Amino acid sequence: MAIISVSLDDESLAALDDIKATYGLGGRSEAVRRAICAARAEAQDLTDMEGDVEGVLVVIKKDHADPWMSLIQAKHEKDIKTQLHSHLKDHKCLEVMVISSRAEDLAEMIRAIHSEGKAEYVRLVRG
Repeated sequence: MAIISVSLDDESLAALDDIKATYGLGGRSEAVRRAICAARAEAQDLTDMEGDVEGVLVVIKKDHADPWMSLIQAKHEKDIKTQLHSHLKDHKCLEVMVISSRAEDLAEMIRAIHSEGKAEYVRLVRG
């Protein structure tokens, strides 16, 4: 097994400890492996999408004032059938979008959201 060094901010370290506690894991290394498996499964779902896809995309943005999400939504407006925007505490925002899209276009949109690094939560619920 390889040993690596990883730098985490306080928020990520707290999240890692929460994962460890929630699943009753023996250490942080086990929590990292669990998180990697979950991320890999989510990435595989994105890669495996084919044809036309319908569902609901839920995103929590970290900063209401930052327009990055609006730019992505404008680029993919043909795929967003209905949208709900709600302000949350601590200047965060909830975006709920009903999506009807080609798999490739939706995958591009989700990758763009993740690559910004400004979403606290991204989840696609497929219909």
